[in-house]
Amino acid sequence: MDTKIITNPSEQDIDTLAHALRNGELVSIPTETVYGLGANGLDSEAMDKIYAAKGRPSDNPLILHVPNSESIKPLVTEISATAQALMDTFWPGPLTITLPKSDLVPDRATGGLSRVALRCPDHEACRVLLERAGIPIAAPSANISGRPSPTTAEDVYNDMNGRISYILDAGPCTIGVESTVVEVHDDKVIILRPGGITKAQLENVVATVEYDTALVNAATKPKAPGIKYTHYAPDAPMTVVVGSPEAIACTFKELSEGIEGPIGCLVSRETYDLIKGNTDFMCHCFGHHGDALALGHDFYKSLLHFNEKHVTLILAEGVDDDGFGVAIMNRMEKASSHHIIYK
Repeated sequence: MDTKIITNPSEQDIDTLAHALRNGELVSIPTETVYGLGANGLDSEAMDKIYAAKGRPSDNPLILHVPNSESIKPLVTEISATAQALMDTFWPGPLTITLPKSDLVPDRATGGLSRVALRCPDHEACRVLLERAGIPIAAPSANISGRPSPTTAEDVYNDMNGRISYILDAGPCTIGVESTVVEVHDDKVIILRPGGITKAQLENVVATVEYDTALVNAATKPKAPGIKYTHYAPDAPMTVVVGSPEAIACTFKELSEGIEGPIGCLVSRETYDLIKGNTDFMCHCFGHHGDALALGHDFYKSLLHFNEKHVTLILAEGVDDDGFGVAIMNRMEKASSHHIIYK
């Protein structure tokens, strides 16, 4: 199979992609978070192709992408007032909401769970395609399972060439980290996966917002994507250091002693100024120290770049575990196999 990349799509191109999705083919779709691997969310056989292409465990739920909140009505049995308030506030946007599924939604989409994960992306080209397809699109990140998520069409092509029919290229993703996934219970919201919408933002709409215990319990059956299994991992071992630029630079020097081969460093500009004289370091600067949004935008991109350069070790600068930093540190924890040092 030759994978075709479509850039600056014409109306005919959109029709071609919509037809492919309705007929069970795989199409990588752009969103504001990461590129998704799209398939007909009402077709179990089409979703089987997602699992095959990604090498994804079959009990991991999928997110169904829709063009607007009205289009979820056939897919669920109820929409609480709290869920409606969240949709009114955050859709389109990086928030996924799990709701009791209707019989129209196959168990394949939910990993056998009774709730379906739904999201309306804040990406115009994606929503146009969703409208044209006329079906919900199941779309986990368009990468080999466990590897860093793709934020460009080129990233998708590197992992998925020959595995899928089309890639809709709409340039780099603006956020770079997956959506927040929540479960709604009456007037309480449980965060199943931290992401592009923070706990504080949710608390502006709902009084009670909590993190799910499954975020720290690997034995729990996953209720959201990216929870149970290894995710986001680069090829080289990775260690994350959180602290001041001076403490991070000192720790990087200690960790690099005796290491042969290039070392990939994901750092702020302030830390880079302290380590740039080390010729063993191959640095990617994400922005200023503590800027979680900038780090999130560059995180997966930097890991894939280090993969291409075949670095021996990756040393990454972390951020405080609050606000959007919760989502970033969640990804860093998984990518580094919990190798995090606080200074």
